[in-house]
Amino acid sequence: MFAAARTMSAGMARILMYHNFSGPGKTTIDAVSVSAIRTQLEYLRRNFHVVPLTHLVERLRSGQPLENNSVALTIDDGRRNCYEFFFPLLKEFGMPATFFVVSSFIRRDDWLWTDKVLWLSEQPFPLRELAPDRIESFFAELNQMRPEFRNVRVESIAAQMGIAIPSEPPWRYAPCSWSELREMADSGLVDIGSHTVTHPILASLTDGESWQELTVSRAQIEEDLGRKVSCFCFPNGKPPDYQPHHLRQVRDAGYTGAVVARFGLVSSAADPYELPRIGVSGRSDALYFSKCLDGAEYYQGKLTRSFGRKRPEC
Repeated sequence: MFAAARTMSAGMARILMYHNFSGPGKTTIDAVSVSAIRTQLEYLRRNFHVVPLTHLVERLRSGQPLENNSVALTIDDGRRNCYEFFFPLLKEFGMPATFFVVSSFIRRDDWLWTDKVLWLSEQPFPLRELAPDRIESFFAELNQMRPEFRNVRVESIAAQMGIAIPSEPPWRYAPCSWSELREMADSGLVDIGSHTVTHPILASLTDGESWQELTVSRAQIEEDLGRKVSCFCFPNGKPPDYQPHHLRQVRDAGYTGAVVARFGLVSSAADPYELPRIGVSGRSDALYFSKCLDGAEYYQGKLTRSFGRKRPEC
């Protein structure tokens, strides 16, 4: 069944979305272990053609058909576990990837607000909002707030728990350094893209503020790496998190393409500034990975929607 779905969808590209990685024998809820990554890359090598995201974008912009069974790998945020665990395997397999980084995070101005929430949820006796069955709705609440109000809310949660959020991120949430990013970029395998300056939800900002996030992040990355930044990744990237005019802003800021977090395969008619992806982080099950990648989940979703049912996303 999966092979049939792969054949039926061969003309559509896949973009995989990773966030966190972990070493052998270590498991965290949102990370993919080294052993799982190896299994996934071996599956890709057998059945697909891994290409740079920029290659897909160029073909879409020029109107060329997408190559059969093409896949692009993307990683969000800029955490060091990408350099430590994923980059060595990219070199071993000779596969390209795009690493979207939050520039203030790399510059160590602050660590990611999303990671602060996750860190708080890991502490002893977290508040009810941070419980596993509630944290997703808590993130949805925070996503609707302006950054200054969101930050106050996160700090108030810490105060109610009687703890202080560290000024430096714990190891699991640590950022890459500029030298590590340069090493990855110099390998010719990793393209560095922008994921804004501070990882805000663009829909919570004024137009001027979103423009600053788009342009300043790109300028900071280009200055520190000495390389052109061509692709952008929307923070969180679900439909409520950005508006149509933000797609125009990304284009006007000089990016050639952008990715979101909506599940889907990429057709030749796709908007290069709103490319769907398949979420991988936290999904170490090889069968489920194959189902999403081969297109079986895509066709099942289409069938499910035709009957008016809700389908869980990859």
